[in-house]
Amino acid sequence: NTSSEQQEMERIKTLQKEVADQRKRNEASYRAAMAGSQPPKKLTLATTVPKEFNFSTDGRVKVGTLAPYMELDFTAQLRKHPSSPASNGTTVPKPFNLSTGSKRKLEDPAPYVPMAQQIEQFQRRTPTRYHLRSRQSHQRGPSPVKSEQLKITHPHTPQLMTRQRCRPTTVKSSAELEAEELEKLQQFKFKALELNRRILEGAQNPKKPTVKESTRPEGFHLHMDKRLTDRNASKKPEEPEEQHTFHSRPLPVRILEEVVGVPEKKVLCPTVPESPAWALKKKVRIDRKVEEVKPPAPLKAHAAPHFGLPFQPKLQDKTQMDVCPFSFEERECERRLLKEKRLEELRHEEVPKFKAQLLLDFHERVLPEKKVAEPTKPEPFKLLIDERGAVKHDRWEQMVKEEQKHQAEAATFKARPNMVTHKEPFIPKKENRAVLDYMSNSVVPERFQLSTERRAKERLEFDQALSEKEALRARIEGEQRREQEEREKEDMARLRLEQVHKAQPVRRYKQLELKKSDVTLTVPQSPNFSDRFRI
Repeated sequence: NTSSEQQEMERIKTLQKEVADQRKRNEASYRAAMAGSQPPKKLTLATTVPKEFNFSTDGRVKVGTLAPYMELDFTAQLRKHPSSPASNGTTVPKPFNLSTGSKRKLEDPAPYVPMAQQIEQFQRRTPTRYHLRSRQSHQRGPSPVKSEQLKITHPHTPQLMTRQRCRPTTVKSSAELEAEELEKLQQFKFKALELNRRILEGAQNPKKPTVKESTRPEGFHLHMDKRLTDRNASKKPEEPEEQHTFHSRPLPVRILEEVVGVPEKKVLCPTVPESPAWALKKKVRIDRKVEEVKPPAPLKAHAAPHFGLPFQPKLQDKTQMDVCPFSFEERECERRLLKEKRLEELRHEEVPKFKAQLLLDFHERVLPEKKVAEPTKPEPFKLLIDERGAVKHDRWEQMVKEEQKHQAEAATFKARPNMVTHKEPFIPKKENRAVLDYMSNSVVPERFQLSTERRAKERLEFDQALSEKEALRARIEGEQRREQEEREKEDMARLRLEQVHKAQPVRRYKQLELKKSDVTLTVPQSPNFSDRFRI
């Protein structure tokens, strides 16, 4: 067996040989083309030489194996499936379960509870942590089932933290404390400092401090002054102003040709106040689009009408659709029947007799009379504002006249007739003392009604009305509850009927018939991806 390296070297040699043969053929054809005298030779096609398949997988790098190469039938290997791994142990035959379905069996479903009832139970249910234990459970004691064998109690000393906080029992006596203080005093040794000889010498006078120079004020050296000086130095000397001389401009020719008026003044829009951008949350200012004001359409003079022709107004195209109500079938049928009946009546009417008209005399030329349209008569406008003004003016004049009339009547004095002398004089009526005394002695008590009695009566009526209303509401709620229970029972019975499993028959299918394919087997060919093999 040749290794992959040897196969690669052989392939390289064959390629080099093919390239050399191709180069020789190219040189021969080039010489023949340059000579041009000899007649062109007729190309003879070489016979097809069968070659073995050269798969690209053979040229890949492989690990050299020393196992013998076994030739296999390629066509037999195409339809061959990979062998499945053999299972350990003997095969256990199992019967086919064709009648039973593969659907998993669920547990017995819980009774159906509506969603509203579940929500109500959840809201009314008390958590277990809020349940109180009854007195019977306290008095019952431990359960006899869980009784265990008693064990010996082993005593342990308690590890109390008070032992760390308490004072030790051994307290030092006063003699021991005095001995400790004495030892401390003996350990302390006094060390005297050396004598300072300067103290014994005479006192020296203090030195006179040196006089400092007085502060000299200096001006500030500001950068602004420096910039001003630099700017003045860099300025160019002022040039003398040129004397302005008047030069007249030519007169525009348009003024002489037509009338040129003063242009219209542009009316500027008033300024709209806005809050500054730094006072807003969003400091980005959005530029608003200025609406362009369209200039008014120019007034165009209408063409003068031709008085010889009659006036014919131009009707506008009726583009708007008329909204009509929806038609109904019954009304349409009735209308159709009436129309057919009317048509039948018209058909059965007497046929009109034909009456021929006189023949026209074509020798005389009779033209129709020319219709002369009357000229338009101008009439003044009748405005409502004029009518309102005239009515208001008349009303105002009437009011002024009535006011003047009342003032004139009030100004004229008219004496009233004396009626006092004709009336009877006032005579006071004497009181009957006897009747008054009798009335004062015989007092008749008036009947009165207490507010408490009135309120009690109103309260009784209110309680009766309230009890009647409560009874009516309870009766309505009871009826609604009974209807709801009946509806739930019907729904439950219907659901139970729907959930009953109904067995279905076993389905029968057609037997599968395998047909042999007539398609020929695929003939493998090595793909030539590289351009070097193409001649």
